Amino acid sequence: MALEMKVPSPGESITEVEIATWLVQDGDYVEKDQAIAEVDSDKATLELPAEASGIITLKAEEGDAVAVGEVVCLIDTEAAKPEGGASAKEESPKEEIKAVEKTPRPTEEAPAKAATYATGSASPAAKKVLAEKGIEVTQVKGTGKDGRITKADAVSAVPSMGTPTSGGSRGTERKKMSMLRRKVAERLVAVKNETAMLTTFNEVNMQPIFDLRNEYKVAFKEKHGVGLGFMSFFTLACTRALQMYPAVNAMIDGKEMIMHDFQDISIAVSGPKGLMVPVIRNAENLSFRGVESEVKRLALRARDGQITVDEMTGGTFTITNGGVFGSMLSTPIINPPQSAILGMHNIVERPMAVNGQVVIQPIMYVALSYDHRIIDGKESVGFLVAVKEALENPVELLMNGDVKKALEM
Repeated sequence: MALEMKVPSPGESITEVEIATWLVQDGDYVEKDQAIAEVDSDKATLELPAEASGIITLKAEEGDAVAVGEVVCLIDTEAAKPEGGASAKEESPKEEIKAVEKTPRPTEEAPAKAATYATGSASPAAKKVLAEKGIEVTQVKGTGKDGRITKADAVSAVPSMGTPTSGGSRGTERKKMSMLRRKVAERLVAVKNETAMLTTFNEVNMQPIFDLRNEYKVAFKEKHGVGLGFMSFFTLACTRALQMYPAVNAMIDGKEMIMHDFQDISIAVSGPKGLMVPVIRNAENLSFRGVESEVKRLALRARDGQITVDEMTGGTFTITNGGVFGSMLSTPIINPPQSAILGMHNIVERPMAVNGQVVIQPIMYVALSYDHRIIDGKESVGFLVAVKEALENPVELLMNGDVKKALEM
């Protein structure tokens, strides 16, 4: 019998997906639970497993948008598995076709057009203008009699006219955007148009964190199996600041403001299909080890395309790190329906006044973009200052004065 495989619902509110890639070919024998396709929704890329073993018949093409519940393939469950795992389709022998050499007919050459004084030439004034612009006469099409290049032609000529002289490739390619990328684009434009977004900046002296990591990172990794990175410091600094300024952790729903007594921190990571934003649940209850373990787990799942919709929804605040790509400063865009996002950037040694002396310190610029409809300037600046204070004094403000206990050493 032929089993109809329908598109399962990837999550609530998702009604359509796109066939990103078929991992099998029409007529292949597939095993139950084998991944047969990757499908894009507007929130994630997911694998579609085979519901039974048998020979598959594809009913949709790559790039097709299909509704949830629509049949995308058939699996013949009664078909026997071919020996050696070969496809059930056997290629029919191709007939040999002998090429017949054709002798081209001699063609009469068209008589060349008689050259005139004007053909391919330019007036002295036009030549002078073209020389000043660095444009060859052969790159300009004249509008004068018999194609003569006039001064007006030379004045209006630009280097892009005519054939390029660089000799380099000028090919173009038109590629369809994935459903995930299209949805991200729509959401980003909506945020810019529908929120009163504003960004405030500050700088952080990262030397105290550098000192802690240099002293404890080896022992931390040996004991816990994860590195002591910057994300745990920033995440815990943000959860502390969110508790101090709860409006930054809130969101707007119509005419109401929704307040949260928990901090679900969304972490922006780069995945194979684009930006992914998995969520660290109840980050306020996690230790340094807990945050680092969760960041590593979610980043690996996003990289391998295994992240689920549930793991990327419900965050109350987002942290994004453009510094890993070398960004010095940016204005991150809010992740809706959240009201704020913190942007981390690269760490650069810069001169800084410390106790009245100019010293070189590792400095990071941080940016907080926020929705001014719900967060006032006092709260946004206060939040960012609280983050700065925690990062510059982590032992006292994030570790309660006991480094080894905080790191569970």
